[in-house]
Formats: sequence, structure tokens, C-alpha cells
Amino acid sequence: MKKLEAIIKPFKLEEVKEALHELGLEGMTVSEVRGYQPLSATRSGAGHLSDLHPKFKVEVVVPENLLDRAVTGVLAAARTGLMGDGKVFVSSIEQAIRIRTEETGLAAI
Repeated sequence: MKKLEAIIKPFKLEEVKEALHELGLEGMTVSEVRGYQPLSATRSGAGHLSDLHPKFKVEVVVPENLLDRAVTGVLAAARTGLMGDGKVFVSSIEQAIRIRTEETGLAAI
């Protein structure tokens, strides 16, 4: 299992949710976050930490066989082509346990 985290522009949330839904991935966590990006193209630190932009963080645990399609779907759905489109991170999940039933592994997601 892999965890896909995407930091996206707020108005792209519905498109990202739909892209994941098309793969059968319906359970996800969405958090309102703020992101900082330097204003200069050189990333020399220009700008201030007060220049935080609203973003959404979408987190979903994905079976490895769907990972590439999930990443491709999120990238296509979230992209505007402009600075600040966001980032996608992928990490490994060692175990998942559904609290209600104590199911583990893929059955828990």
C-alpha cells in the first residue's frame, strides 16, 4: 500500500476527487492547509512567511497496483499550468487497520 498526498489549489478539489473516484478510490482525507512559495523565480528566499496561500491537502491510501493511475489522475486533475499548482508525495504504508472491524491491510482501506 502507498499513501498519496496531494497539495492542490482549492478550486481543483472536485476534479481531484472525481479522478480518484473513477479509480474506485472513495475514502480520502481532505485538510485545509496553507502553502508558502517564494515570489522570485530563483527561490532565493524573497517574499515573507506571511505570503501563505490557501491549499487543500488530499490524502488517500492506494493499493500499489493503482498507484501510477492515481498519481496520473491527480496530476491531470490538479494542473493549471501556473505557479502554485501544488505537489504530490508518495510514501509507503506498512499497515492499515479499520478501527470499527479491526480488518487489516487492503481490506481496511
